[in-house]
Amino acid sequence: MSKTTWRGIAAALLGIALAFGCSGPRLSDQVGFGIWAANRDLWDEAIFRWRKVLTQEPRSVAAHNNLAVAYEKKALWEEARKEYEAALKLDPDNPWVKSNYENLLNNLEPDKKTDEDESGKDEKK
Repeated sequence: MSKTTWRGIAAALLGIALAFGCSGPRLSDQVGFGIWAANRDLWDEAIFRWRKVLTQEPRSVAAHNNLAVAYEKKALWEEARKEYEAALKLDPDNPWVKSNYENLLNNLEPDKKTDEDESGKDEKK
C-alpha cells in the first residue's frame, strides 16, 4: 500500500476513535464537572450534572451527597435531607455523608441556647 492509503486509513481510524470517544461523557466526568461547577458557585449546573449521574447510576453515594450539598447551598432543605438519607441508606458508615447530614440537621434545629436565654430573661424581669 502507498503512503497515501496508509494516511487515509489512519485518518479514518482516528475519526472513528474520536467519534466513539466523544459520543458521551463518562459518569466520572459528570461528577467531576459537577464539582468544577460547584467550586465556581454554579449550583444549578452542578445539580444538573449530579442528577444526570443518578439517572444512570442511582447507587452513587458521591452523587447523592454532592447533590445534597448543592441543595443546601440553594436553601432547598427538604431535598437536601432526602439526598443525604439516600446516601446514608447506601453507605451508612460513610463519614463524609454522616457529618454533612448531622450538620444539616443541626442547622435546621432552632437555636436552643437562644431560646433558653430569652426565656431566662423573661423570668428575671
